[in-house]
Amino acid sequence: MSREERVTGAVVGSAVGDALGAPFEFGEPGMYRRHFPHGTGEMGGGGGWDPGEATDDTQMAVLVGESLLERGGLDLPDVFARFRRWAAGEPKDIGLQTEDVLTSGEPWDRAAALHFQVNLRAAGNGSLMRATTSAVYFAAEGRTATMEAARRIAALTHGDRAAWEGTAVFHELVRVALDGGDPLSSVTDALAAVHPRHRARWSAVLAPDWHPALASEFNGAVWPCLGSALWAVRTTSSFEDALAAAIDLGGDTDTVAAVTGGLAGAVHGLRAIPARWTDPLHVPLPGFGDRVLRLPELLRLARALGSDRQSAC
Repeated sequence: MSREERVTGAVVGSAVGDALGAPFEFGEPGMYRRHFPHGTGEMGGGGGWDPGEATDDTQMAVLVGESLLERGGLDLPDVFARFRRWAAGEPKDIGLQTEDVLTSGEPWDRAAALHFQVNLRAAGNGSLMRATTSAVYFAAEGRTATMEAARRIAALTHGDRAAWEGTAVFHELVRVALDGGDPLSSVTDALAAVHPRHRARWSAVLAPDWHPALASEFNGAVWPCLGSALWAVRTTSSFEDALAAAIDLGGDTDTVAAVTGGLAGAVHGLRAIPARWTDPLHVPLPGFGDRVLRLPELLRLARALGSDRQSAC
């Protein structure tokens, strides 16, 4: 399988997971398989979402990706400004924590930290959900660089280092998969690069014997979100089955499926994603006029992010 096949699989796979999981958000476990008892898994609407409509997960991922390309590398004030413009466009969905940070009026380098100082909680999965585009872009830089880029982007909206480290691990697992390696076998190496104060907790939730039923928090938190995505990839053998397993967990289904789809897409490639899911896929961008990205635009974005380049970060 070519690297381009994996790159496009990651970006499109994350968007597909987001849109497929959105109608099931906050539902009970088992709803997906009850809805699709024969395993067809169609792109249905519901919960305020049209069939194939991506949520804030993919919208923010696109903004990150476009900033990286247009600015020639990581320009954190630019990423934050795009996020703020998007939030002002009244998206259908936006995480409470992310919304508080982006609408606080504080500057890009202080907003998330100040939010964390006041609330003492900022380990939601909102930085993880948007990370596939940046994971693809920084993959060529190697483990240290991609994990550090993940932390810096995560810190724009999340002041808790737990979110930074989870996003960094995801970056590294995608990097390994894009190189044709086994991300499951690379977890130990990724954990070795996690901040020491956070390593034990991440080691527990990413362990081979961990199951989502063992989670001590709702899967809107960063730990069980990434743990569930890794579990879904580990316990299945196809892209479709991985997404079915992820969504069937219930809870924050769009984000768990977006993270699963990014990793599973990098593992199984674009051809593993069925046309019945990619044909209706569309990504509106509130705050940016009438822009709507569909499969051709997502493919162009993915290929540009994954192309050979000299790092400008």
